[in-house]
Amino acid sequence: MALTTAPDPTRRGSGSVRPDAKRRGTGRIRHGEGLAGYVFLSPWLIGLMGITAIPMLLSLYLSFTNYDILTPLSEVEWVGLANYERMFTSDPSWWHSVRVTLSFALIAVPLKLAAALGVALLLNRAWRGVGLFRGLFYLPSLLGGSVALAIVWVNMFNRDGAFNSFLALFGIEGKPWVNDPDWALETLMVLAIWQFGAPMVIFLAGLKQVPTELYEAASVDGAGRFRQFVNVTLPMLSPVIFFNLVLETINGFQGFTAAFVLSNGTGGPVDSTLMYTLNLYITGFTDLEMGYASAMAWVFLLAIALITVVFFSTGRFWVHYSDGEDS
Repeated sequence: MALTTAPDPTRRGSGSVRPDAKRRGTGRIRHGEGLAGYVFLSPWLIGLMGITAIPMLLSLYLSFTNYDILTPLSEVEWVGLANYERMFTSDPSWWHSVRVTLSFALIAVPLKLAAALGVALLLNRAWRGVGLFRGLFYLPSLLGGSVALAIVWVNMFNRDGAFNSFLALFGIEGKPWVNDPDWALETLMVLAIWQFGAPMVIFLAGLKQVPTELYEAASVDGAGRFRQFVNVTLPMLSPVIFFNLVLETINGFQGFTAAFVLSNGTGGPVDSTLMYTLNLYITGFTDLEMGYASAMAWVFLLAIALITVVFFSTGRFWVHYSDGEDS
């Protein structure tokens, strides 16, 4: 009977792998996977640094200078907080643009969300052809803030536009809405409200997640449609409402294209459409005060961040999730 001996793990060619060699092999695999990950991330990282991070840091530096585009960066003069002091103390156009933007956001955003929710409730039914209507209502949002749409809107609300022609059918005399300081901003609000397709789709998705058992229980308790909407739909939809509110508020403050097209880049008539972003553009690229425009941009960024923080801080009082946890 032949005797067999166990292979010595320390000898080469014994058929076993040394633990340190195994660790080195695993380390090389992980290193290769990490390197491949960075290679795939490199386009995003390059874009982040070249398009976002570096320009933001540069604009922060320029906000403390009197840079005017025509002067080389090496020759700009450091002025400290002078741009910010000018903004808050001696620039009436800045304060006017703040008031115009606040008026636009405080009126257009709630009405847009109300229209989106109302249409979503109507389309949340198993009607024949309801998919077609959903697509038609969503179509304006696909156009976004396009220049072509703004031009069409301006022509529609001119004195000889389609809206005045429609009013003439009922014997109502129209007016040049886009050229009237009392109504120019309101035409931009109507345009923003008309593009309620994106929040409507999100509301539809949220309505699909509301359990039908809740409506059945409320109906058994004698609750009508309005009570069901207030006590069932709104609480269950509050996370979606919060999401749309944050996004649409930020979009409302960033309105630019329609105001630019309507006023030919001036904020008219009589500065009635001088949105904050349009005022920033005029300051930086028309008046060539890029240092001051950079300061305006950073104040705008901080204001939007503050508004977002306020939303998230107050959301815990009215946003409720199905698992019983507040936001």
